[in-house]
Amino acid sequence: MPIEKRVTVFRPYPFEPGQKIRIEGGPRGGDWEVVGVTDTQVRLRCPVSGREFAWARFAYFVEDRAGEPWPRED
Repeated sequence: MPIEKRVTVFRPYPFEPGQKIRIEGGPRGGDWEVVGVTDTQVRLRCPVSGREFAWARFAYFVEDRAGEPWPRED
């Protein structure tokens, strides 16, 4: 019989074009706009520089926040 343990479950986030997102921490940290999504990649645009990057789908949902400034000025 299995022993019950605390398990953290992650699910890929279902990105949608037009979303304003913030990644906290890591090399991709910052504010982004989702401009394209495929089964394997997400394309993000920096709202400050306008540069776009396509990355393998990587992020997982943590929380929604209402009333957050975007892009954030740090």
